[in-house]
Amino acid sequence: MKIVLTGAAGLIGQNLTVLMKDRSDIEVLAIDKHPENCAIYRELHPEVKLIEADLAVPGEWAKSFDGADLLILNHAQIGALTEEPFVANNVTATEHVLDAAEKAGIQKIIHISSSVVNSIADDFYTRSKTAQEKMVLARGIPTVVLRPTLMFGLFDRKHLGWLARFMQRKPVFPVPGSGEYIRQPLFARDFCNVIMSCVDNFRPGQIFDISGQEKITYIDLVTALKEACGAKAKIIRIPYVVFWWLLRIYAILDKNPPFTTRQLEALVIPEEFEIIDWPGIFNVPSTTTADALHQTYNDPKYSSVTLEF
Repeated sequence: MKIVLTGAAGLIGQNLTVLMKDRSDIEVLAIDKHPENCAIYRELHPEVKLIEADLAVPGEWAKSFDGADLLILNHAQIGALTEEPFVANNVTATEHVLDAAEKAGIQKIIHISSSVVNSIADDFYTRSKTAQEKMVLARGIPTVVLRPTLMFGLFDRKHLGWLARFMQRKPVFPVPGSGEYIRQPLFARDFCNVIMSCVDNFRPGQIFDISGQEKITYIDLVTALKEACGAKAKIIRIPYVVFWWLLRIYAILDKNPPFTTRQLEALVIPEEFEIIDWPGIFNVPSTTTADALHQTYNDPKYSSVTLEF
């Protein structure tokens, strides 16, 4: 089976490649545009063919889809200060990828959507991911849609990965407001095993909300993260407004900040996502948050790998 994997050098792409490259019955064609992370990908997975290309720009990369059996549509813009990168990477790039898939005659798509399509949040990410999912389904190519919640694990350059590196370097770790808002983090390795289940048992026309099985407050999650990564930072609560303005000022100094005010606004929204029995549906055991964090920061081969923003 020849599988085209977009967004290959990011969090999910790297974890998924670790699983797929050991399968003798799978040939992976990886595509990503991030130069630094592509270099890391080549070093970690030299046996996998990687094309470095911006999918928002039509190019020769489209010809590589020929002969492919399955497309794992995984590329996504997660954070940025303006709308343009979200439109380019979540909408325009997806349109080009779907064009290439149609031309190549690909008849199976696993689309990595997001739980935000069910969120009350209204930001660039939510709008563009919602538009992306609608675009994929409108094409009519047999598709299974997976909507994960916030993910963490090996190769996490944003989210908990960035938070861990911050608390390892700084004496103080600030938490906005009370920190008592509920999160449902999803272990990236578990999610990748769900994807692999769909590779082996394709489920066309079905949509699955893949939420973390545990509900945990943000401050408890941060505390568990501190213990797992061995950080010494003192966790302190600061007023939400102060935290918001600190992010706003930081964004003036850094045009590609790891965390934005819009993400902060989404973080504290009091909402919870439906939990389905995906461990039973896909025959994939759910890793506890504590065990997942331990695996992430103690993996002998990959825990030291840090991707770039």
